[in-house]
Amino acid sequence: MKETDFIEQNKKKWNRFEQLYESKSNDPEELSELYMDITDDLSYSQTFYSKRTVRVYLNQLAQKVYTGVHKQKGESLKKFITVWKTSLPIEIYRARKNLLFALIAFVLYAVIGAVTTAVDPEFPRMVMGDGYVDMTLENIKNGNPLAVYESESQINMFVQITSNNMKVAFMTFFVGFFFTFGTHILLFYNGIMLGAFQYFFHVKGLLITSFLGIWIHGAFEISAIVLAGGAGITAGNGLLFPKSYTRLQSLQIATKRGLKIMLSLVPFIIIAGFLESFVTANYQELPNWSKWMLILLSFGIILFYYLFYPIYVARKHPDLLSKEEVLGIQKREKFSYTKIRGIGENISDSFRLYKATFTKFSKINLLIVFPVILVIIYFQFDNHYQKQQMEHWYDWATQLELMMGFGFKNSQDFVILMLWTIVLTVLFSGVVWSVKSAEESFNFKSFFIFLKNKFFSIWIGNTLIFVTLFLLPWYFILPALFIVPFFMVNGATMGLDPSAFFVKLKKGFKFSKQHYGNSLVILLVLLGITVLLVQPFAFVFSMHDGYTDKPMMRDFLDILADFVKRIAQIYTDDYIIWANMLRQIVYVLLLLFILPVFVISTLLSCLSELEKTEARGLWKELEKFGERSRNQEKEIDFD
Repeated sequence: MKETDFIEQNKKKWNRFEQLYESKSNDPEELSELYMDITDDLSYSQTFYSKRTVRVYLNQLAQKVYTGVHKQKGESLKKFITVWKTSLPIEIYRARKNLLFALIAFVLYAVIGAVTTAVDPEFPRMVMGDGYVDMTLENIKNGNPLAVYESESQINMFVQITSNNMKVAFMTFFVGFFFTFGTHILLFYNGIMLGAFQYFFHVKGLLITSFLGIWIHGAFEISAIVLAGGAGITAGNGLLFPKSYTRLQSLQIATKRGLKIMLSLVPFIIIAGFLESFVTANYQELPNWSKWMLILLSFGIILFYYLFYPIYVARKHPDLLSKEEVLGIQKREKFSYTKIRGIGENISDSFRLYKATFTKFSKINLLIVFPVILVIIYFQFDNHYQKQQMEHWYDWATQLELMMGFGFKNSQDFVILMLWTIVLTVLFSGVVWSVKSAEESFNFKSFFIFLKNKFFSIWIGNTLIFVTLFLLPWYFILPALFIVPFFMVNGATMGLDPSAFFVKLKKGFKFSKQHYGNSLVILLVLLGITVLLVQPFAFVFSMHDGYTDKPMMRDFLDILADFVKRIAQIYTDDYIIWANMLRQIVYVLLLLFILPVFVISTLLSCLSELEKTEARGLWKELEKFGERSRNQEKEIDFD
């Protein structure tokens, strides 16, 4: 049959299907019949019209029919109930040891806070600040010790308190990724503060009054922090104790389990915000028996859902408890360095190559680059000692300026800036070497040979980037993002291309110009991802108010720095120095682990341009021409 006759004979049926598929009230039986007819037509077209568009068209129709026939009714409500009824309790039971550990640790920290306050009555000022303690003393004097909860409109309080509690809980979870260290810090901070706060009221003879007021919402709020700590420890333990998995696989499984626990906390955090805003704010008007009932009911709900019910579900479904997480088999990927990559592929491959070479370049960064940076920080602290005795608006920007010297306050800043260009070139060279020797084992001798041969070339290739980033004022950062792509690939070209110095320098400018659009988009996307990832440490609204020296919205680093300040305040008058030193070390570590992604993306951009102009991959494939066998596999078939 001619193709035109075939189409003419069946087009009404095909049109009917498209109309039926687009209709909201489709008939499953008719769809099933159409499925049989169209698959027969598709089979016929594959035999007689395999290279014609009618086959492609019918294939698309068949896929639509298959989707329509197998379309199931929504089970979102049923799944939602099953998750809360079975899945979440199973995950809570699996994490019971971590949750118990978090609870014991938190109670221990609270006891330490209470005992320290008993020994030193001024300790609450160190933990909560003079302003808060003085305000509370004034409220006690006025006969309303918890007046702080009545200071704002209830709606505003609900929004602010709930969002803050949500942020604290999720921060407690996410910082557990760093070998559980961050979670322990936040549990310690909150536990100490709770113990000191409650004992402070005990000294004033108001323990029961404060207990009945605070724990109306605190039963849910404090429980959520402790449970978030247990979820964070669960995630962190996946990295610490991978068992038979790789560390990355173990972290993925543990993070998924921890996130399930965190999602179960969301309703309780919202309820805690509601109680604090609408009930605690009116605590003086409530009879004591109602306060006791609310507190006991809240703790009862927590104990039921996070202790008794998980035990019940685990005993009822032992098969689910013993079920191991099944991961897809991950093939070891062999990266193609002779491939033209688009923007999306460049970004995705940058992260995959980052993962593959992480061990190699991180050894160079931590054993060579980081110690040198610590020495630079030490000298810059002495150079800008007065500025290090204060906190700054947009702290991360000021700290980077002081560390790197691009504020140009004196001659030492120029020297330090030059040292930073050398340090960053070593980092860049370490990443280039790690990528080039990805299939080889780590060897310092090999790296130093590469560094000796390529250091000067890479340094020259990145000079314009150094000039742009270090010499332009911070308010020119946005325009600079549109300038950097003009020479963004220079350093990569100088490190990868084996040509003579001036030849590859010329190539670098040529490749950067050709790749400008892609480089700009890649740079913006990677910067966007970076900004999102560092929010727990350098939150965009973590800015210090000029009048109170308090950040508008605190991040984990603010909390940690605040804790260090309060401890250092006992031993020295220059306590802010220690907090700023901590901040700088954290910022440097973030740079050491973030910059390699940007370097790898420039390497892949350079390789793409090399392939466009020189077709190295094509020539490599031509060299293999005729070597493959139709009858048996050879080693070449796996390249």
